Amino acid sequence: MDPTAENYNAAAEKDDGSCTYATEATVTLKFSQNINGSSISAADFDQLNYTTPEGNTYSVTKMQYLISDVRLYKANGDSVMVDGYHLVDMSDTTTLTYELPEVVRIAPYVGIGFTFGFDAEDNISGQYADLNALSWSSPEELGGGYHQMKFEGRYIDDITDTIGFQYHSLSKIRKTTPDTTFHDNYVNVNLTKSLDITGNTTVEIKMDIQEWFENPNLWDLDVYYAALMSDYNAQVMMRQNAATVFSVGTVTIE
Repeated sequence: MDPTAENYNAAAEKDDGSCTYATEATVTLKFSQNINGSSISAADFDQLNYTTPEGNTYSVTKMQYLISDVRLYKANGDSVMVDGYHLVDMSDTTTLTYELPEVVRIAPYVGIGFTFGFDAEDNISGQYADLNALSWSSPEELGGGYHQMKFEGRYIDDITDTIGFQYHSLSKIRKTTPDTTFHDNYVNVNLTKSLDITGNTTVEIKMDIQEWFENPNLWDLDVYYAALMSDYNAQVMMRQNAATVFSVGTVTIE
């Protein structure tokens, strides 16, 4: 007789204790993008409507980014990890949702997180045929493995010319002098949010694109606009700025 039971029957007239309840749920991530809180979609591409804190007027023409190994955090410090990865492409609306490939146990959680890019264990050159086909690989001379993000657009420089920029970040980077070794560059994103998962759940993951330009490093597009994949300092700044880019939005439970 309980409408929340798996075997609910509207015609039932007696509570005989036979109700059964789900113990696992499907979790879906829904990705949205904004600039300083104003929603942006592919329909807004190539419009010089935005200004960085450094004063660069800019547009967005591409935003693609990879997440992997989603985690749900419990109050006792434990976490549940769902292995897998997903490439978000603002130009392809089918990629703006990601149903986790494994169900999770129904329970209260205190946060959700993921790896931005691939961690060292998963960042293996040539490992993923679908990403290879999308030219998502990173050159071997720069550390190999895969990108984290391809963010591109146009901006107006100091002499009012419109110039394209390519803000590409990698999961592994190389410092050429004096240290010629490779360094992991992935980001563990941990977002605090009360998630009382009692059924199939959709969690909105919000990206504020403006944060790539301002926290903690103010980003001057007149200085950092191209050839950034091989620029060690630029890659480190990108990793640092990633800390405030993501947040949790609306949570919907069926």
